[in-house]
Amino acid sequence: MITTIDTPDGPFTLLAEDGVVLSSGWTDDPQRVLDRLPAGVRPADSALVSPEHADVAGPVAAVAAYYIGELAAIDRVPVHQFGTAWQLAGWAQLRRIAPGTPLSYAEFASALGRPSAVRAAASICARNAPALFVPCHRVLRGDGSLGGFAWGTPVKAALLARESC
Repeated sequence: MITTIDTPDGPFTLLAEDGVVLSSGWTDDPQRVLDRLPAGVRPADSALVSPEHADVAGPVAAVAAYYIGELAAIDRVPVHQFGTAWQLAGWAQLRRIAPGTPLSYAEFASALGRPSAVRAAASICARNAPALFVPCHRVLRGDGSLGGFAWGTPVKAALLARESC
């Protein structure tokens, strides 16, 4: 099921099944969120629902809590991702990065046990479908600059600023 809510960083759309987030991002276009998933794993039922619908209510509440300062609320939301063992390990590692303590791509690669695999580590961030819930925005370039972000660097900057308080 798909729903869109308003956040201080713009519309946020999420796709979830039974409270488990599959994909999400700062857009009001559900297709952009669906397109973050490989075609073969997109759910058959991706109907638009209200934010109160049982499939999405928990993740919606966590996003609302995050935006009022309960940064850890997103950590309690289950996610399901589709990828290789390396990608799954990377996404799990992203969830362990604490708010306010971003890593560089090199530090992220080292945390994954492959310090020379910086580009592969960056690719894990780029392919992250459940944005915010798996906080790929907490990985920066080695010089501290933002690097890329699927939902735009202004959103990435705003998230990092919110988390640095």
